[in-house]
Amino acid sequence: MKTRFILINTSHAGNVGAAARAMKTMGFDDLMLVAPRWANVLNREETIQRASGAIDVLKNARIVATLDEALDGMTHLCATAMTPRDFGPPTTTPREHFDSLLKKEHLAQSNQGLEGQKSCNSGMAFLFGSERFGMRNEDVYRCHACLSIPTNPKFGSLNLGAAIQVIAYDWREALAAYPVEVATDAPLLADATQVAGLLTHLEQALTHIGFLDPESPKKLMPRLNQLFNRAQLTQEEIHILRGMAKMMIKPQPLATSGPGSKD
Repeated sequence: MKTRFILINTSHAGNVGAAARAMKTMGFDDLMLVAPRWANVLNREETIQRASGAIDVLKNARIVATLDEALDGMTHLCATAMTPRDFGPPTTTPREHFDSLLKKEHLAQSNQGLEGQKSCNSGMAFLFGSERFGMRNEDVYRCHACLSIPTNPKFGSLNLGAAIQVIAYDWREALAAYPVEVATDAPLLADATQVAGLLTHLEQALTHIGFLDPESPKKLMPRLNQLFNRAQLTQEEIHILRGMAKMMIKPQPLATSGPGSKD
């Protein structure tokens, strides 16, 4: 589904850069500005700095004079608002709306007919109003849904860039989330033979320091075996524990007297 973010009458250049950055982190790049305060907003220093590397999104962004131009090709419109309107489209959270919308889209595609073809050509537009006065009622009325981000009831004011980031994240999650890339290889787990070797080594060490009585071992070693099984020791951890056991068994040098002391 084609996705477009539309900023209406944006007054702060930095927020345009923040919007570009928020979009790029979630894999979106279609940004349109409707009558922003600054005609050269895409090239202003503050915009570029706040974009923080999302320069390609800024280069592809378009500035238009009217909302009609920005909505060209879009079939599903979502307004954004802090509080529900007395009149207009239903107000819902982003996740609730996205879940319902995509279920309908999948159903339409599964039917294969004309409705399914329309679904494949659909476009999603997210509309954000001015930082100073939000969205105009007449613009909200044109939308299919009004998205309200659940926030602290006593302080629900979100910066424009932050609001775009939340919407972009929830929409990406609904479409198909990016997998988290693991930075390091998974540790190698110790096998049963390695655990058994550790237990033998520990039994010797605990006996050496007097913690384990060979004549009355009770169930100390089986309990340690169960403990290690629950811990799912890695091979590196086996080496550490066996190193500790080795030092417990190793004879310690006698303490020597300092210079000039008398024994």
